[in-house]
Amino acid sequence: MFNPNMPYRNLGRSGLKLSSFSLGGWTTFGGTVKDFTSVRSILHLAYESGINFFDIADIYAKGESERIMGAALKDFPRHELVISSKVFWPMSDDVNDKGLSRKHVLESVNKSLQRIGTEYLDIYFCHRYDPETPVEETVRIMDDLIHHGKILYWGTSEWTAAQIQEAMDVCERWGYYKPQVEQPQYSLIAREKFETDVRPKAFQHGMGLVTWSPLASGMLTGKYDNGVSEGRLSRVDWLKETLYTEKNVQRVREMKKIADGLGCTRGQLALAWLAAQPQLTSVILGATNIEQLKENLGALKINITSEIDQNLNELFSF
Repeated sequence: MFNPNMPYRNLGRSGLKLSSFSLGGWTTFGGTVKDFTSVRSILHLAYESGINFFDIADIYAKGESERIMGAALKDFPRHELVISSKVFWPMSDDVNDKGLSRKHVLESVNKSLQRIGTEYLDIYFCHRYDPETPVEETVRIMDDLIHHGKILYWGTSEWTAAQIQEAMDVCERWGYYKPQVEQPQYSLIAREKFETDVRPKAFQHGMGLVTWSPLASGMLTGKYDNGVSEGRLSRVDWLKETLYTEKNVQRVREMKKIADGLGCTRGQLALAWLAAQPQLTSVILGATNIEQLKENLGALKINITSEIDQNLNELFSF
């Protein structure tokens, strides 16, 4: 897989290369987009555009995202794809069907592999930190999965700097494979936690960074300039509570002037800014149709100069 229009970046200090834009299945594939023909057409456009990293999780549509994306990904050579999944959230009411215990991780990875239809995952994420399981237990099973060939790299998602350091200390002490990547929420709106806590720790350990919700669930596109009546924010209360504020609405409106000056949409500008941030490996896109993915990939044509970067940083300061 290589497309001259798509930059490819090393995942931290590892030799694995990811496309600077990737495609994820959160709330879309198997959820709002259940038609296999539609999913297949979106994934084909992504692949043809140079995207090689496809991000999934067992919890997305309770396994349906893995199934439907896995079926579509069979159209492409496996060695050209970087496929990830995640483990942590409860998949049933069973007391052990959650968290990062050795039992749940091992059973979950086997189920994910079966649903996706692949022999291994390129990246396996601990979807959150598990305060009920010793970090040593989680790190050891991840190390074992790498030795068994079920996963190639492991990573964290939404862990704090202190939690990442805890895992690194265990790996250093016992010679286990270290987490190579963190997957945080990051956008022009959601910045403070990542930039002040997570990013410095990731830099310290040479971790790659792949970010979710780059458009703040549509806020940065201007979709909610006049209120929330549809879209993801209308369906997910906790996102609406954290993202939809009068201050954010006003800043997104002001952002339009910068985007208009560049001849692009606000969404494209937000994505281009994110992809230009230091040490960022890949920006995970979400798409419910072909047109949306095409528009998002238009961000590849935008050059973020130091002046534009400064203007956006000032507008979205925290």
